[in-house]
Amino acid sequence: ISNRVKCPVEIFERDYTMIILDARRVKAYDVLERMGKNAGKEKEYLDGLWDKLSTDNDLYDEFVFFVENSCFQDKVKVGGYAMTDLYFYLMRCYEIKQDIGKNYADCDKDGLALDAFVMMSEMQKNPEPFIKRIEQGIGMDKG
Repeated sequence: ISNRVKCPVEIFERDYTMIILDARRVKAYDVLERMGKNAGKEKEYLDGLWDKLSTDNDLYDEFVFFVENSCFQDKVKVGGYAMTDLYFYLMRCYEIKQDIGKNYADCDKDGLALDAFVMMSEMQKNPEPFIKRIEQGIGMDKG
């Protein structure tokens, strides 16, 4: 019996887990593509965002949480700002550009969420300009 080769159960289990994780990534990418298509995002934009998500586990986990729960987990933070903060900052920018006030009905929420993920990824690399922009506000009536 001791001369027999044992089945490498640990390796099999680890490989099985990797397959499940890979399937989860495929699903996440499919959702990203659908969200992007619905938001009118270009393939280059989506590919760039996927590159960012696939190389940053925390941001990827935040994306999966968003997809599964339709809200942000807010575990990823830069300078005290989380995904929800960036989302509402971008929503306010959209309001001003469209001159719509607080009418959120015609706002593309998935598109804003994707933009928030891109913004967070860029903010992680160079936070100062983003923090400055957020803290200065976006109101046009500043004196």
